[in-house]
Amino acid sequence: MPTWVWIVIAVMIVVAAIVLAAALAVGRRKRSQRLRERFGPEYERMVSEADTPGAAEKELLERERRHDDLDIVALPSAARRRYAERWRGVQAAFVDDPTGALVEADRLITAVMRDRGYPVDDFDQRAQDISVDHPTVVENYRAAHAVQRSASGSETEEQRQAFVHYRALFNELLEPPAHETPTPIGESTQEASA
Repeated sequence: MPTWVWIVIAVMIVVAAIVLAAALAVGRRKRSQRLRERFGPEYERMVSEADTPGAAEKELLERERRHDDLDIVALPSAARRRYAERWRGVQAAFVDDPTGALVEADRLITAVMRDRGYPVDDFDQRAQDISVDHPTVVENYRAAHAVQRSASGSETEEQRQAFVHYRALFNELLEPPAHETPTPIGESTQEASA
């Protein structure tokens, strides 16, 4: 074979490698952007904690795959009303017993998650599953859970803030399907009492 044919083949291989590398880089950037948009603050937390951004993204992709295998459902309106009523009771109890109210708030959120179809056996897994649908409140959920677990040693303001975090997640979990009008839970009670 003439030398010029080998040169043309080599150039074609180099061009193909460059095009492939560029396509892979664009694909990675698009994947990163999609994950950043979907997970928001959870993406940033994962990237800061992981050894590499790629490792963080791999974990987030795994969360998405796991989440896709779950059968997450919206609550029927009667269940939402029932849970909302229970929440108002827990919120009212906060004034007299902040520690007990935090424990009950955590239990109530777990019950709602179970009814929605989330696995609830392990808190860390629960937080990971929640991060797929509710990435803006999952870190607050972790913080609230930590305060609740050590509530007897927490200041009242820490407990109040934890309760507010729980309420934010609770409202998102109770959010009705798009064709129904949402009603925020617990907004009628004074913020200072929660």
